[in-house]
Amino acid sequence: MKKSVLLIAAFLILLGGCSSRPRDWNVLVITIDTLRADHVSAIDQKSPVKTPNIDSVAKEGAVFTRAFAHAPLTLPSHASIFTGLTPVAHGIHDNSGFRLPDRYTTLAEVLKEKGYKTGAFVSAFPLDSRFGLNQGFDVYDDKYGAGKKFQFFFAERRAERTLSLAKNWLKNAGNRWFLWIHLFDPHQPYNPPEPYKTKYKNDLYSGEIAYTDHELGKFFKFLRDSGLWKNTIIVITSDHGEALGEHGERTHGYFAYNSTLHVPLIIHYPGIKPIKTDKKVSHIDIFPTLCDILNIHPPDFLQGKSLLKEIKGKGTGDKVIYFEALSAYYNRGWAPLRGFIRRNIKYISLPIKEVYDIDRDFDETRNLASGYDTIELEKQLKKIMARYSRGFVTEGRRKLGAEEMKKLQSLGYVVGTARKKKFYSKTDDLKVLLPYHLKLMDAIRLYSEGKIEEAIPLLEEIVTQRPEFVQAYTTLATMYRVTGRFEKAEELLKRGLKYNPDDNSLLSTLGITLVEKGEPEKAIPLLKKALKIDPADEDAWNSLGIAYWRTGKFDEALDAYKKALSIDSDDPMVFTNIGSLFLSMEIPEDAEKYFRKAIELDPEMASAYNGVGACLKLKGKPEEAVKWWKKALEKEPNHYYALFNIGITLYKLGKKNEARIYLKRYLKLYGKRISPIERMRIRTMLRQ
Repeated sequence: MKKSVLLIAAFLILLGGCSSRPRDWNVLVITIDTLRADHVSAIDQKSPVKTPNIDSVAKEGAVFTRAFAHAPLTLPSHASIFTGLTPVAHGIHDNSGFRLPDRYTTLAEVLKEKGYKTGAFVSAFPLDSRFGLNQGFDVYDDKYGAGKKFQFFFAERRAERTLSLAKNWLKNAGNRWFLWIHLFDPHQPYNPPEPYKTKYKNDLYSGEIAYTDHELGKFFKFLRDSGLWKNTIIVITSDHGEALGEHGERTHGYFAYNSTLHVPLIIHYPGIKPIKTDKKVSHIDIFPTLCDILNIHPPDFLQGKSLLKEIKGKGTGDKVIYFEALSAYYNRGWAPLRGFIRRNIKYISLPIKEVYDIDRDFDETRNLASGYDTIELEKQLKKIMARYSRGFVTEGRRKLGAEEMKKLQSLGYVVGTARKKKFYSKTDDLKVLLPYHLKLMDAIRLYSEGKIEEAIPLLEEIVTQRPEFVQAYTTLATMYRVTGRFEKAEELLKRGLKYNPDDNSLLSTLGITLVEKGEPEKAIPLLKKALKIDPADEDAWNSLGIAYWRTGKFDEALDAYKKALSIDSDDPMVFTNIGSLFLSMEIPEDAEKYFRKAIELDPEMASAYNGVGACLKLKGKPEEAVKWWKKALEKEPNHYYALFNIGITLYKLGKKNEARIYLKRYLKLYGKRISPIERMRIRTMLRQ
């Protein structure tokens, strides 16, 4: 009897200590978007920026100097971190058009089942709850704002704000909690606040990192001062790096060189002995490592390995790491990029093969493919993919709406749809097609700098030379719309649909263009067709609501807006549109409620402030209305309606000198857009 008990005990110990009681430690995972590993000074002493607060965690914990992402993109990387699966298993291959299905079990779900309170605070659109990573979280705060119309760089929430919200959540989280904080600041566009903008004026990317590290320092101080530090596991990593011009790539998501795949990974927990290791590890190892540290039996489906032995100096060596960069494949029909790292060898599978010895040449400057049997390496890659995909549905594909596309394009991502080929030649290789990608990025950069007339010809060249390039059509159409060239936008999008007849984004963009052109009746069938292709396209529902509203079909408009909110309940633009709908129905009480909700979700939403002002005017409070319209101008100095409303209302209040300022500005900015009768009316008021 005693002998069998001893045998059972020995068996339990061999299982990894699962007989021990789970530890009551909190779990904090911090993902810093677009952070290169060599820009963390604890990992690389040559880092161009010092990160003392991240370093303070590293100094007391485990630092993995050779950690890798499985994809150089935000959504696929976070899916790997929180499911413990490679992209070929969880099926999320790009930021655009994918959603993590509910059938997958996340780290948050595992910890929630163990009695943890779970909270997530994310800072930008690629991790919006609509993409499925909210599974298992009691709170998933993705209120990062809506951005401005026709602005290619989408709104983000600064680290200070995200960390403040996370701190407030912790104050009521109780004894056991799991918190994920996502900070977006190092992502393009690089625009750090002062003093970092001045201090790093020649390297704004590093300035964003320095600012993020500073804010993390304040958060870490809170953890220490509140006593939470001593019983909290902390993981710090990034989803991917940033190319910064290496291999011709400026940002990330196109290639899969180490400039974008190499990520920092720091793990700290109570009682850990500091260690620094160059063993090759990856994102899928984080989930099983946390289970091991907490004495929780890991789910059977996990594809990563616990790093606890490595942390304790008893590691077993490197493992095979699969990676991919499939954005251009899914969205342009260009060759797929996949590969693996095994010991010192990194193999990149493209029509023009690449092999690197990353122990001797980590920057991948010497392609050794001519000296290797790439046919054998290709066979090995297929075996790795088959092993990882076994038992899984390997694609979480969904269609993408026009505005979703615009938001992702604003972040520099390849977005669209494309037909796939059975065979890819060297002419389809990403290295060969790089000039077209760079030309698109140049056009977006010029647009953001206000040089729209320089940007347009670049895109016109692309659509002529690469008629399958959907993103070039939608980006060019947006620029035509901004400059009031609605006829050209309509013609362009119809041409794009000839080459890409079932492309949801082209249909949606054409529908939106027709609404803006003043032809909502023509827009409605197009938007309905787009929604048949993808009923989950929140932006198409929103645009359909506008089209119905402008045709006087208020009930249908409200129904469309409600469908949009059922997909994304925190979209301030939809709340603003519902407010406008009730305002046009002369129900100011209901309208004001929706406008104020929009402001709560996005305090920078100028159109919502304008809407509150309009409600107050309708309720007979013109002086209060003017104050709200002035708030709209604080957010957007040239807001069309706010300028007009202030000028007209001040004129009627007898404050003609002040009214003159606003009416002159309105006429100067928008005189060519308004009707001759309206121009004459305003000029008459100015003369008076």
